[in-house]
Amino acid sequence: MASGKKNKGKPKNNAVKAARGSVVTKKGTPWGTIIAVVAILLLAVGVFGYYWIASGDQRAQRDREEAAAAFAPSEQNPDPSKDIKGVVTDTYEAGAHVLPTERVAYDKNPPYGGPHDGFWAACTGIVYPNAVRTENMVHSLEHGAVWIAYDPDKVQGDELEKLKVRAEGKPFTMLSPYPGLDSPIALQSWGHQLKLENADDERIDQFIAALRRNANTYPEVGASCDALGPGAFDPDNPPPFDPSEPGPDAKGMDYKGSEGVQQDQPMGGQPSPPAGG
Repeated sequence: MASGKKNKGKPKNNAVKAARGSVVTKKGTPWGTIIAVVAILLLAVGVFGYYWIASGDQRAQRDREEAAAAFAPSEQNPDPSKDIKGVVTDTYEAGAHVLPTERVAYDKNPPYGGPHDGFWAACTGIVYPNAVRTENMVHSLEHGAVWIAYDPDKVQGDELEKLKVRAEGKPFTMLSPYPGLDSPIALQSWGHQLKLENADDERIDQFIAALRRNANTYPEVGASCDALGPGAFDPDNPPPFDPSEPGPDAKGMDYKGSEGVQQDQPMGGQPSPPAGG
């Protein structure tokens, strides 16, 4: 009888042990560690993907710049922009400065020459998030910069990123929105302009290669692109773009400037060389 009772208890004990083993197994699964590892892997994949795409954009830009190197100025071809389809040119007299409170009635949109503010916009590879006062931007062109302007309603997302790659950190280059532009993109250097439909256009890099600091095409060779001196242009808080009509008091394109207006200083702090270099 005792033996029978003992045998009857074994199945029950085995069931209890199995249940306990199941509980122990469940408790032993390191779900927290697994989740943490998965999260790290996902983060790593995301970071790798981001830098892969970014490096791909940079590689593509290097390829574009290398292809555009054929448009660099030379003694035989001092202004290669003449070989770029769509580039328009005009002749402007340099050195006509207006006060920060004055407007200029420009003859082009955006302008690419003519009277301008006595202080130039910083053009040291700056991407301006907001539209900047036109009179300051034009002055930078006189110093050999290329200004990439775009219509913020038409150029966004990937298209805008492609423009930023062309400008950010690049000397004598600046990028800014320009509300009301009659094309998605417009490139300006002193006396030169090119309007385009999209940021993949190879002519963007050709224009930059041909005209950025091309001593044959801009008047103040040796002038700086840094914002210099007290009261100068502040790239962190630039004067805003004014979309209104200039008005009857605006200076015309034939304005010669006046005494008492800030005059340019090149990198060495000496008077700028004569127009034409």
